Amino acid sequence: MRAPHLVHTAAELAELRRPGATRAVVMTMGALHRGHAALVAAARREAGPDGQVVVTVFVNPLQFGPGEDFDRYPRTLPDDLRIAGEAGADVVFAPAGDEVYPDGNPLVTLAAGPMGERLEGAHRPGHFDGVLTVVAKLLHLTDPDVALFGEKDAQQLALIRRMVRDLNFPVRTVGVPTVREEDGLALSSRNRYLSPAERRTALALSRALFAARDRLAAEAALRARVRQAPAAGPGRAEALAALDQEEASADARAVAHAAGPPDPAGAALAAADTVLREAARLDPPLETDYLALVDPATFTAIAPGDPAPPGPAVLAVAARVGATRLIDNVHLDLGTAL
Repeated sequence: MRAPHLVHTAAELAELRRPGATRAVVMTMGALHRGHAALVAAARREAGPDGQVVVTVFVNPLQFGPGEDFDRYPRTLPDDLRIAGEAGADVVFAPAGDEVYPDGNPLVTLAAGPMGERLEGAHRPGHFDGVLTVVAKLLHLTDPDVALFGEKDAQQLALIRRMVRDLNFPVRTVGVPTVREEDGLALSSRNRYLSPAERRTALALSRALFAARDRLAAEAALRARVRQAPAAGPGRAEALAALDQEEASADARAVAHAAGPPDPAGAALAAADTVLREAARLDPPLETDYLALVDPATFTAIAPGDPAPPGPAVLAVAARVGATRLIDNVHLDLGTAL
């Protein structure tokens, strides 16, 4: 493995451009882990053996609000270089603040609009304005053909894709699935802040999301079996009673609803909410900021009983454990439970 080139200025980066070669970029704030390595590996595949993979390392002050962890955010450039190189990066671009913002905080920034005011935006006002501003700057400075982003930050990815489309950036965006620990915890640079007890509590985020996914799968299986029961008469009652007995280990609510009108949004939210409520009683407790089922493209809410056509959805959660705030999400297909 050859160590990646480390450059600090856009001029140095431009000199490394390979004419005719595909350039793929992965934007990070450093403190790289296996999740970032998966992004870099995906970028390597996108760029091909003759292309160039650039990893940016820049802790962007614009996306941190008052009292957030900008000052204590981990800065581990030597380790970042090693991880990026092992994953297939050719170049690490680690600019100083005045390289990205030569006049200090910019007077002109991008606004995320209504889509950026929901969920994360509601809890972190101005956060996505800062994210989009730095992503736009880094797209100009790195000039890639393709940019890769993690699906763990689902709302961020949706907004970046919208910005690229609305403002005609000549770049293709690719989402890379969330990487998790063996116990389900989504990898995050902020996980290192968690004490052992806090980490045990934090597992409730992924458990809640998986409970929602499993609820939909259970309802889909039960509903399929209900369709096999007679449409009316005593035979139907007997068939449903047998279903209940045979599926005694399944979620009781799924069994009860399998014979009624489908409500996949309500089922998913209820299953996840049950886990989060239990986690609020742990020591230390989980303090949920939001649990929301949304359209993956617009992040508009999908409510229980929503008559919207079933299809892809994102179930997103954000919560605090001690002083650490974590986010997670899972992609669902609401049509599977019909």
